Amino acid sequence: MLALSANGILPKADYAIFADTGWEPRTVYRHLDRLEKEIAAPAGIPILRVSSGNIRRDALDPEHRFASMPLYILNQDGKQRMTRRQCTGEYKIKPIKRQVRDLLGYPYPQRIPKDVFIEQWVGISTDEFHRAKDADVRYMRNRHPLIDMGWSRTDCIQYLTSIGLADTPKSSCLGCPFHGNAQWRHIRDTSPEEWQDVVAFDAAIRKGNARANAAGNKLLGQAFLRRSRMPLDQAPIDHVTAAEWAARREELSTAEAPVSDMEELEQDVEDGCSPWACRGETNAEPMQDDLGLAA
Repeated sequence: MLALSANGILPKADYAIFADTGWEPRTVYRHLDRLEKEIAAPAGIPILRVSSGNIRRDALDPEHRFASMPLYILNQDGKQRMTRRQCTGEYKIKPIKRQVRDLLGYPYPQRIPKDVFIEQWVGISTDEFHRAKDADVRYMRNRHPLIDMGWSRTDCIQYLTSIGLADTPKSSCLGCPFHGNAQWRHIRDTSPEEWQDVVAFDAAIRKGNARANAAGNKLLGQAFLRRSRMPLDQAPIDHVTAAEWAARREELSTAEAPVSDMEELEQDVEDGCSPWACRGETNAEPMQDDLGLAA
């Protein structure tokens, strides 16, 4: 959407906002720097980087309030469950709303008049139109330009390729529990240092987050980053799931590329995380607007 706006296909945006969890892959930060230099700045579109902290560091800090990740739990009796997902609201939606309030001139706790609002573009394509939702506060009105244009994910990839951005990475935390096998393999096989980082984090959260443990609210079981509820470096991430095969076949079919062998098909797309369209769930969970209005 930023490129479409900068190139005049969409109206010029006033701002682009990037919510930084502090634990994105290096490729994402490098790509953001490139976008800022080559796309946004020449078009006069400021990229505002906002943050609520470093999600990895906060999870391991017993002195810090931590918004829980959706960790996979294995109880002592063998039952399985997940912890509540609060990270999207805390580390993405909250800082964006704070920035929007500042741009409007009504920082919290000031009340925003009913007729004051921003139009917020959310990058959901036609493949996931069911994720297109209205904003949960009156001062933000969601619009979905890609859906309005009838663009699918394939259309987006083709456009990015045409302007030299074929290597655009997906934004998500390195240790997001909603990663699929393809994303875990990608981290392991392309960035050994970041792989060791997520393996170490997976081990560190086995008994839950540090603050809860310090307060005596320990988990009744063990926490894991992967749904198999096994240590990440032992989990069967080399298994190519049916969803990965289907996605890759569709991508190759759309591009009219030959399907030559299994190895090519295994190179599936990466997962990603959007503030208003987390891929882990159909909807973001209900939450209280931490900036003063009920969501």
